[in-house]
Amino acid sequence: MNIGDKVKFTFAKKEMEGTVQKLFPKTVYLKADFPKTKGKTVIRKIKDIKA
Repeated sequence: MNIGDKVKFTFAKKEMEGTVQKLFPKTVYLKADFPKTKGKTVIRKIKDIKA
């Protein structure tokens, strides 16, 4: 996983796709487009991300 990669994550029991914005040893910051909020930043643990 590198910055700029597209990854899938779960949000409210559904799977969404986001772009890696920042990458740390245990966490990742993702930029995702939600229906009402475009470009929202979401923080997830790396173990919860589906590459």
